[in-house]
Amino acid sequence: MVRKSKSAKDISVMQQEQPESLSRIQEMNRKLILEAALDVFSTYGFRGSTIDQIALKSGMSKPNLLYYFRRKEDIYNTVLQQTMEEWLASLQSIDPQGEPLEELGSYIRNKIEMAFRNPAASRLFANEIMHGAPAIGTFLQEDMRELVDEKAAMIGQWMEEGRLAKTDPHHLIFTIWATTQHYSDFETQLRAVLGEKFDAPDCCEKTVQAVSAILLNGIRPR
Repeated sequence: MVRKSKSAKDISVMQQEQPESLSRIQEMNRKLILEAALDVFSTYGFRGSTIDQIALKSGMSKPNLLYYFRRKEDIYNTVLQQTMEEWLASLQSIDPQGEPLEELGSYIRNKIEMAFRNPAASRLFANEIMHGAPAIGTFLQEDMRELVDEKAAMIGQWMEEGRLAKTDPHHLIFTIWATTQHYSDFETQLRAVLGEKFDAPDCCEKTVQAVSAILLNGIRPR
């Protein structure tokens, strides 16, 4: 089944299909379902995942799960929506009135911390993109494109003012994405190379420091 590409408004519709008020237990159950679904979808992809797998992972019966979500597509779109909301909030938080290197440094930190904290979300998004973004294609072309264009224009203005070295703002954003999401999308490779270092308590902070130095030194004003 091909999932219809959705805009931000379309993706949020499934929220309205849920009961308007949920009890504390119902809210906990819904959270369990979404956490289990994230793990299943990020491992097997949309096509390779089943309602039964999600139900088993969440510790619920299939009929109980279907009380909260009627279709696998509804679960998938909700999980994607939560991921996109978190990522966009981080990008939106870049303040045009702030100090450019500090603002971009904070963005890099947020992205790396998210990659370490919730790698499954990044892998889910990567899987969706690699399959042609059937669920969020319209969202990418409209909402995300608008936000990225806005932030690229802001970075371009900083460059014109001499507050950053000049380069292509869009490709700077793409480079931040590619570098930071590498730590979740290629976690298996990193573990193979770094071994125990990857699980060390200070690995995330060392990663932030190294990546920030590499990326930000490249755009410091000359």
